[in-house]
Amino acid sequence: MSEKTVLIVFPSVFSLNKMDDLEESITRILKIKKHGFVHIRKNESLIVIETADPVLVSSTIGSLFGVDRIAIAKEVVNQFEMVLTTIVNTSMSLLLNGDKFYIKVEGNSPDYLPKDLEVTATANLIEKSTDLGIKVGSEVNHNRLLYTYLTKTHAYICIFVDRGLGGIPYNSQRESILCCMFDELSAIACLQSIKMGFDAKIVIGYSNDADLLKMAKMVNRILLSIVHEKITLYFCKVHKTQDLLMKTLLTTYLASSIAKSKKIKHVALPILPFVLPVWFVEDNIQAIFENGLTPWLPLSGMDASIIENSKQLGLERYLTNLESLCKLKFVKKNISKKKIRNEVARTLKSFKSISVTVGPKSVYDIIDSLRTNH
Repeated sequence: MSEKTVLIVFPSVFSLNKMDDLEESITRILKIKKHGFVHIRKNESLIVIETADPVLVSSTIGSLFGVDRIAIAKEVVNQFEMVLTTIVNTSMSLLLNGDKFYIKVEGNSPDYLPKDLEVTATANLIEKSTDLGIKVGSEVNHNRLLYTYLTKTHAYICIFVDRGLGGIPYNSQRESILCCMFDELSAIACLQSIKMGFDAKIVIGYSNDADLLKMAKMVNRILLSIVHEKITLYFCKVHKTQDLLMKTLLTTYLASSIAKSKKIKHVALPILPFVLPVWFVEDNIQAIFENGLTPWLPLSGMDASIIENSKQLGLERYLTNLESLCKLKFVKKNISKKKIRNEVARTLKSFKSISVTVGPKSVYDIIDSLRTNH
């Protein structure tokens, strides 16, 4: 039997018309990480990767957007008996005593129905594993999923399947967006902007050394999803304030000023519409329009799903005050635009850019570059 172990990438539903972009992102990130010989090809709606180290490559691809699932699988020619034998043999090596298994086959085959393969494989596996005490489960009640995907030419019998981050591939929009990060919520807004296919240009605002360290750790998680070897980050020292409305509007004006100077058309606003009043959201949007730029609300439509997104950054522990934030009541007030502009001018005096190589030392590179200069 001719079979090989490969890594297969299932694009997210929104990436099915952006397969070339996803393939390009995967190719670039693997070259940046120097993973050695890797052969990448498409097979219908799958991206198939041949590599000597599928576990390491899977971990690297897992940081990219545009991916629904990643699987290590055995690839065989799509012939019923060959696929059936591979499913049963592979399953026997994965099952443990007492497992409740479920065989699921998806995709399309020119000669048979996926359901026929499911039923036959299930029956054969029960016959061969009577001494293991295993049981047949259902799609909603099992502890071992045995998954196979079919294309016209090949079948992929999965050994391990992991969830991807969803979204669409990096920079598949062919547009840059400026993201200003100053807390956990704005970090998630930046992550969402990348997830929507923008090329993110990141400004980090911090008030002291402890704040700088926290923000550096956050941005370091975000950098894993950016498909560049070296990334330019912008930093500025900001005045700390507990006034949420003042802080948000100040960030909007600051981001608008920097985006205009850098000729970046789009600005991400770290605003959660479920929390802030309409009049304030509109004030921030208008401030961006006044500079001839396009505002973007990456957190629009998000509710409890913000917790899931925060886990991608390892930020869930920082969001314990989100419930308190949602309980705030806001009274409409006029915020002095003159005061905002003066504060932006003062903040821009500390503006600095540094180039960072993405990797385990990114945090230290950021700290070393800024701690002695601000």
